[in-house]
Amino acid sequence: MKTVIYYYSGTGNSLWVARTLAAELGDTELISIPAVKSEAQKTEAECLGLVFPVYMWGVPSAVVKLVSNLGAPAPKYFFAVAVNAGQVAGTLVQLEGLVKDRGVSLDAGFSIKMPSSYIPWGGPGPQDKLKKLYDEAREKIALIAPAVREKKKLPVEMGPLWHRIVLSGLLYRVSYDKVPSMDRDFWVDEKCNGCGTCQLLCPAGNITMNNGKPHWNQKCQQCFACLQWCPKEAMQYGKNTPKYERYHHPEVALKDILQSRKSGDS
Repeated sequence: MKTVIYYYSGTGNSLWVARTLAAELGDTELISIPAVKSEAQKTEAECLGLVFPVYMWGVPSAVVKLVSNLGAPAPKYFFAVAVNAGQVAGTLVQLEGLVKDRGVSLDAGFSIKMPSSYIPWGGPGPQDKLKKLYDEAREKIALIAPAVREKKKLPVEMGPLWHRIVLSGLLYRVSYDKVPSMDRDFWVDEKCNGCGTCQLLCPAGNITMNNGKPHWNQKCQQCFACLQWCPKEAMQYGKNTPKYERYHHPEVALKDILQSRKSGDS
C-alpha cells in the first residue's frame, strides 16, 4: 500500500516521528509541508498521513493551509499523528472537522508525546525523562504502523473535555490570528554573528537579515526552529530563554531541517 506522509517539523520531533513511522510502514514517501510550493495538493496514494506538532493546543496554520488545498481524489485511508508535549487537547477533533469540510474522512488520529520545544516555558528537562519519552514514542509508533497498514478506522485520540473546550476551543481560537505577530518578542544577544541560519530555517519565510542581524516580519508560526537551532545560541525570546537549555531531537541534524525546507525528501 503506497503511503504519502506530509510532515511539519521545527525542532525535529515530528520529522523523527514521520521517519520512524515510514520505516515501519515501508513504501512511504515523506513530503515536508514547508517545501510544498503549489497550492492544490493531489496525490494518487492509497494512504495519506499528516504528522505535525500541536501549536497553541491546535492545528498549526501551515497544516490548516495544506488541508484546505487537498484535492481529489480522496485517499482510501487518511490518518494523522499529532506530536505534543502532553496536551493534545482537541487538536485531532479539530483536524477531523477541517478535513470533513474538504469531503475527506479522517480514519484515525493518534497522539504522541514528545519533549517540549516551547522554550518560553522552559527547557526540555533531564536526559532520563527525555529518553523515557523517546522510548514510549517508539512503542506508540510500533502500534500505529499496523493500524495504518490494516486501514483500521479508529476514533481520534483527544485530551480531557476541559482541554478540548478551554485550550483548543477557546485559547486556540483567540490566539490563532495573533500568532504571526508574536515574533515581536524575539531578539538576539551579543553572540549573534549574522550567519543567517535562522533565515534559512524559518518554515514561514518570516526572517530576513538586516545589517547582519535577523529581522522578523510578523509571519511567525511559533515553531522556535530559529531559536532552538541557532549555532551560537544567540537568539532569545522574552526575558527567560537565556537561562534555558536548547532542544532538538537527538536523531535529527540541522542539515535535515534545512533540507526539509527545500524538498520533500529528508
